Amino acid sequence: MAGMGPAGLGLAPGQANARQTVRIRSMIYRSDNRMLDQLRPVKIIPDFITTAEGSVLIEVGNTRVICTASLEETVPPFLRNSGKGWITSEYSMLPRATLTRMPRDVTKGRPTGRTHEIQRLIGRALRAVIDLSRLGERTVWIDCDVIQADGGTRTASITGAFVALSLALEKLVDAGTLTSVPLRDFVAAVSVGMVDGELMLDLCYEEDSRADVDMNFVMTAGHKIVEIQATAEHRVFDEKQLADMVALARAGVDSLISKQQGVLSQLTLRQ
Repeated sequence: MAGMGPAGLGLAPGQANARQTVRIRSMIYRSDNRMLDQLRPVKIIPDFITTAEGSVLIEVGNTRVICTASLEETVPPFLRNSGKGWITSEYSMLPRATLTRMPRDVTKGRPTGRTHEIQRLIGRALRAVIDLSRLGERTVWIDCDVIQADGGTRTASITGAFVALSLALEKLVDAGTLTSVPLRDFVAAVSVGMVDGELMLDLCYEEDSRADVDMNFVMTAGHKIVEIQATAEHRVFDEKQLADMVALARAGVDSLISKQQGVLSQLTLRQ
C-alpha cells in the first residue's frame, strides 16, 4: 500500500517546524504539572474492538473513549439514488465514567441535549473531510463510548473517531470495493480555555470546571476550521485573545494529527 505523508493531505511544506503559537509564560505549571501549551499524554490504540470494521481506544490523559466505525450498505432516505454516502454518529458515557454515577440515557427515555449536541458535532467533523460521492451509497456509523471522563470527551471522540473511520474505509479498499480511501484531509479537535487569566491547551475536568472562557476547536491538517465552540463562562474575551486561542489550538491539533498519522501510516490514499 502506498505510504501516507503530510504532503498528500494539505500540510504545508515545513509546517511541522513552523508552528506559530501564542507566547505563554513557560514557568507556570498546572494541576497535573503540564505547561500551559502542553497536551495531556495521548495514546491511540487501533483495532481495540475486533468485531468492528474500524476501532480505536483513545486516551487523552485520564479521558478514555472507545470509538468504532461500522459499515452499512444503506443510506438515509434523503440520499437514496444520489450516489452519495453518509456518516453519522452516536455518543454515550458509561454511568461511572464520572466521579459520581450518571443514569444511562436509555433509562431517561431519550438522549440528553448534551448527547445530541456532541454526536451531531462528531458527524459534522467527519463529513467535512470525506468525499461522500466517492464513498458510494453506504453509511458509516460512528459510535463513541466514553469509559472514563476527565474533560475533553467530545474532542477526544472526534480525534479517535477519525482514525476508526479511516480504518473502516481501508477495509473497503482491501475488499476491492473502493480504489482508495475517500478522505480529503485529516481532522482532530482540542479544547482551549482561559483559567485564572492564563490561556491553557487541552483542559482537564478540574480546569474546565473553573474556566473563565471555554473553547473547543475542530481543525484539519491544512489548518482549515471545521467548527469553533466558544463560551465566555465568567469573563468576556477580545479579538486578540481569540487569535491567541486559535494559534494555541492549531499547535495542539497539529500534534494530535501527528499521532493519527502514526497510526494510519499505511493508509491507501488517492494521490
